Amino acid sequence: MTSATLRRALLGAFVLGLGFSITLSETALALLTLLWLWRLRDAEARRAQAWPLWAPVLGFSLLSLLSALVSGHPAQSLVACKGLLLASALYVTADALPDDVSADRFLSALAVVSAGAALVGLVQVGLCPGPEPVDWWPRFIYHHCERAHAFFSIYMTLAGVLTLVVLATLPRVVPGHGFRSASALLWLVSLAGLIATYTRGAWLGVAAGVAAVLPAFRRRGWIVAGVLALIVVGLLVMPYEVRIKFRTLIELRHRILTMVDPREAGIQERRYMWESGAAMWRERPLLGWGPGGVKREYVRYAQPEASKKRTGHVHNTPLQILVERGVLGLAAWLSVWVVFYTRTIALLWRLDPARRRERALVAGSLAAVTGFLVAGLSEYNFGDSEVVMVAWALMALPHIVARGMESVASIVPGKTGDLSPSALKGEGAIAREA
Repeated sequence: MTSATLRRALLGAFVLGLGFSITLSETALALLTLLWLWRLRDAEARRAQAWPLWAPVLGFSLLSLLSALVSGHPAQSLVACKGLLLASALYVTADALPDDVSADRFLSALAVVSAGAALVGLVQVGLCPGPEPVDWWPRFIYHHCERAHAFFSIYMTLAGVLTLVVLATLPRVVPGHGFRSASALLWLVSLAGLIATYTRGAWLGVAAGVAAVLPAFRRRGWIVAGVLALIVVGLLVMPYEVRIKFRTLIELRHRILTMVDPREAGIQERRYMWESGAAMWRERPLLGWGPGGVKREYVRYAQPEASKKRTGHVHNTPLQILVERGVLGLAAWLSVWVVFYTRTIALLWRLDPARRRERALVAGSLAAVTGFLVAGLSEYNFGDSEVVMVAWALMALPHIVARGMESVASIVPGKTGDLSPSALKGEGAIAREA
């Protein structure tokens, strides 16, 4: 088996694991990383290697390690830093996908896997027998089946994965922007599975991701936005006689209506956590309590009214970073996203409209990261291994497209903007003549 064949097999296992098995995905990622590092022994491979976002990612990693060392619990905090290794998904994905065609296939495979996980979640909710277990049904069907979670331990993880994939494949369901009927079906299944998780933060993430890339789709993007808005309005105005026949519709309507209710239990509990997190940060503002610090110290800062006196996170990603890594760590973490947005938006506007596949990959990545960050305002999704691996992998897609543009520019200098098929055909002829 050649190195390229092994890499493709491991990448396939990685994608499959992202939807069905955290053990499989992490094992495949570890092996892909080792294979990638092994290839870097060669000087020519090192020279050809690109390092997307290396500076901000390295800066955040170093500040995390520094925060761990000065936390007062260096051993525990260093162990909690293991999540930094998941950033390798960005580099092995960029390395394993040589061009936009392979990147498009990777995204298609991820869409199939996520739709499969969503379908399992829909079966869970649809066949949920209630609080009393049924012996002849698989345990994952009736265990906490009131909210879709598929093979993940909790519904928020499924919601996080589906949010990323639904937004990454969004351009495929926009008419005139790479629409594909098969992709539209997978997209609808994944969207339905996301709805069945009843995770409001993920819903807001999808809304933000759609809004972020609407300008790139121009008028036709409003069709998708309109369809999503009609779904929400339909759930709110649906007659009681219809809702009473379907338990899930009643719960959905309740979840939507209470999204802005400060008295709702989930919102109140988050507010208590945010207040406790702010109090923790004020005591160690510069470098925080170290990774894992919330789990160690939160009990001393829990609000008297809070029902949860112990927790490993404060249901807000930026606040979690601030508490555990301080203001320096938060600045480093934010720099990752600032650099990503700066480069990705610039790339998107440089791409010729005729290059639909490349534009779909870049716009989808931009939408997915936006949804990930917005959903992280009410969840600590950056600490969810399954979710953050998908995020890192999708962040590689703009880099792959940019690398393809640079290779064209190296053949015909100065041709980085117009990458239409006719332009590329002409450039190829010029290059051959040269």
